[in-house]
Amino acid sequence: MIKVNFENIAKNKRINFKSYSKTVKSIHEMIHNKTGLGKEFLGWLDYPINYDKEELKRIIKKSNEFKKKYDTLVVCGIGGSYLGARAAIEAINGLYPQKSMQIVYFGNTLDPDYSVQILNYLENRNFAVCVISKSGTTTETAIGFRLLKNLLEKKFGKEESKNRIVSITNKIGGALKTLSDKEGYETYILPDDIGGRFSVMSPVGLFPIACAGIDVQQMLEGFKEARKEYDNPDLSTNEAYKYACQRNFLYKKGYASEMMVTYSLNNKMLIEWWKQLFDESEGKNGEALLCAGATFTTDLHSMGQFIQDGKKVLFETILNIKKPNNDLEIKADKDDLDGLNYLKGKKLSYINNKAYNGTLEAHSKTGKVPNIVIEIEKMDAKSIGHIFYFFMISCAMSAYLLNLNPFNQPGVEIYKKNMFHLLGKNGY
Repeated sequence: MIKVNFENIAKNKRINFKSYSKTVKSIHEMIHNKTGLGKEFLGWLDYPINYDKEELKRIIKKSNEFKKKYDTLVVCGIGGSYLGARAAIEAINGLYPQKSMQIVYFGNTLDPDYSVQILNYLENRNFAVCVISKSGTTTETAIGFRLLKNLLEKKFGKEESKNRIVSITNKIGGALKTLSDKEGYETYILPDDIGGRFSVMSPVGLFPIACAGIDVQQMLEGFKEARKEYDNPDLSTNEAYKYACQRNFLYKKGYASEMMVTYSLNNKMLIEWWKQLFDESEGKNGEALLCAGATFTTDLHSMGQFIQDGKKVLFETILNIKKPNNDLEIKADKDDLDGLNYLKGKKLSYINNKAYNGTLEAHSKTGKVPNIVIEIEKMDAKSIGHIFYFFMISCAMSAYLLNLNPFNQPGVEIYKKNMFHLLGKNGY
């Protein structure tokens, strides 16, 4: 389903996989035997075969109920608590879906302008809320949920509001779990052994994605198929490990940043999810690539100049989705003032693909920028499940190649402590 192409990397910067084979085998065994750093957060590894089948039935039933009763779902969460769901929903449904429940996002910022606008918008919507937090005390999400809860109760009354709230949180303990039990919210479990940025295939992602009308059972099937496909350390066949090793090799060659590129606006949030996955997993101890993102051809009119002619500090990884879910044809115009009649009868996908091929050659051949190409046949529920597992297992391998714990984020806690101190929170 996924093919990784390294042909657009100069030979002296292209990895010799044999030199990595022994290390990769050792790390592979460490991952699957759960003996490495952060081993207590490897629950995602086996989730596609041991997930709670009854809980999934409840998720599908509740999502169907929400779709019938309400026109909007507010996903209240930050980081891994919303990025994966948003990535899948937009990759498959697009940015302006016509038939599915509208999904909006809150609790992911402290920006007052955005917050006021969302709350004003919801005043005229028949909405429900999915709040996602392990602890229930994450500042952005807790503030967001308090505001949403107040609006719901004002608009629909306290009793009706309870039916419009779903929470995804700890199985035992925590502020959100305590509140959910007290109020009687429908609750799904965020497993203790799965960290936020690896949680998209748990209820964290499955419930919002199901509300968007996407087949989550097919997603889990794609996740399961990927688990089987990448369950070996053979670098002649394991595309996920090959990707991890090549990016590690380029990092050791002095490249400071990896830029993930898409030619589809629908995949912009997939890149945002990928950025969190890799940056938060690897950015420790003064190590790792800085993960950045770009949407072409749009960003070719801004960042393209630097990529082509600027300092050689980055390499590109291109998400090449071969078959778009939608397409349209360029029609002839009798006056042809814009000079586009030479494209009459051509599909927009054809033109976009030529832009991709032209840019790939310009950057890799003329600009000497290494380009990894990740080829994906199409974007649907099964494919996105496969893609999520591909990047998760790649990320685990990549971090362990740097002797890092992929599953902690000590640096993130520093800004929180400083913020709490400045806000006058007790204990800080």
